[in-house]
Amino acid sequence: MPAAQSPHLVIPFSSCSGDAWLQAMKALPSGKQGGLKNLSRLLQGMKLLEPLAIQALSLSTPPERVVAKALGLSGFAAMPDGLIPWAALQASQTPGLQDQHGKSWAFITPCHWAMGREHATLTDPAALGLSEADSRTLLAAMQPYFETEGIVLHFAAVDRWLATGEVFRLLPTASLDRVMGRNVGPWLPGSKALKLLQNEMQMLLYTHPLNDERGMKRLQTVNSFWLSGTGALAQAPTTPLPDIRINRGLAQAAFTADWVAHAQAWAALDAGDIAALLTRQAAGETVRLSLCSESQALTFETSAPSLLSKTRNFFKPSSALDVLLQL
Repeated sequence: MPAAQSPHLVIPFSSCSGDAWLQAMKALPSGKQGGLKNLSRLLQGMKLLEPLAIQALSLSTPPERVVAKALGLSGFAAMPDGLIPWAALQASQTPGLQDQHGKSWAFITPCHWAMGREHATLTDPAALGLSEADSRTLLAAMQPYFETEGIVLHFAAVDRWLATGEVFRLLPTASLDRVMGRNVGPWLPGSKALKLLQNEMQMLLYTHPLNDERGMKRLQTVNSFWLSGTGALAQAPTTPLPDIRINRGLAQAAFTADWVAHAQAWAALDAGDIAALLTRQAAGETVRLSLCSESQALTFETSAPSLLSKTRNFFKPSSALDVLLQL
């Protein structure tokens, strides 16, 4: 695990498949090292630590696995797919909930399912634009139904609540990133009780005054919830968490398959977080970078190059796009 002061940047959706994405990336204004000059320069001073390859249909995503390992979560290597206890980790860091160690937790995300003729599609929860008051109103309305299943809800953020209940301890769940823009059916958790609860909530929300109000304003209604981050922590962290930053600037364009926007977001990322990481590396810091696709992740760390490798890099600068195409 890197030292707490060593920055580690994780970038989900770094690379996407298809010719349209590749052409959009190639269309970025280019120099000697392609359209992502800072990323190319950063990678020249790094070595590949470890590649990660998983199934594209796994419940946990490559960025989640990278971060879980970097955090040194106890028992990480043995964690089943879909049981990285993100909610339990957040609860362990939340004032008022830290004394509930050993309990199992989950994230509850209020969301909108777009109902089609054959299936429902999960839309981006952030697009709901809920206020804190509205989010708390919905939580209060749903709480009694969850309590009948032994689940207690806790407000954590407008678009994500914490829930504790024994049902979550061994229940694998899919990351939101796996489901966004897709048919929810194949990704629903395998708990009959929770499926019934979900149906109850859909009926409750259908007639809720808040949704009537949102409908009159032509806003998306909150008609369901998504369950993720389930599990229990074997041991709460006893040391400060590492300096890990997850930049999700590429995610929205990936969800909507807008490859021009994805390339533009990469250019902004190159000029922002990548440039900042390059500056820290140039100042002598050891930094880490994890580039992730839906099924792979490549993690790099600052290395001290030999004179020979410096000479090779001078005459043959690496292309960031070549690295992204390995994902």
